[in-house]
Amino acid sequence: MNDFEIREALCAYLDELHPKIRFFDELVIGNARADIVAVTDRVTGYEIKGDTDTYARLPGQITEYSRYFEENYVVVGASHRRHVAEHVPDYWGIICLGEDGFERVREAAQSPKFTWRKQLHLLWRNELGHILKQNGLPKYYNQRKPFLIKALLAHAPTDALRLQICEELFERDYTLHT
Repeated sequence: MNDFEIREALCAYLDELHPKIRFFDELVIGNARADIVAVTDRVTGYEIKGDTDTYARLPGQITEYSRYFEENYVVVGASHRRHVAEHVPDYWGIICLGEDGFERVREAAQSPKFTWRKQLHLLWRNELGHILKQNGLPKYYNQRKPFLIKALLAHAPTDALRLQICEELFERDYTLHT
């Protein structure tokens, strides 16, 4: 299985599991690109390794994914099934696509390196402004993203942030990017 085949099958598989889901392909996160980002009631990263892929870039990808997403999975073809666990931290989940479909080898746990600051950086400035308003804070029209993020982290409860980030990503309209 190659990356494209796994990607197509993974999106169909996740779509069946979740009543509400949105996917982002090749999302830039720090110094890496997340293959698939799935938004449900949380934001989850999926790194895909096709049968002919190597693990050469995986350490850097793990670093970035672990900071941006509460939970992460590596999704592999059957050729990587035996050894992939040696290459990812224990808190990463493992999903394998074989002839009989997907097998959840290991469930993901909360990333100990995850920060709300990093995840908030995924949002556009206007999306951050909307969350500020929902939390009774001014939109700070003349301030940059780091200021807005700092204000949210200081005043918004994380349980509310999780849902608000997901809702903003669900509603993202690429025709209105600002």
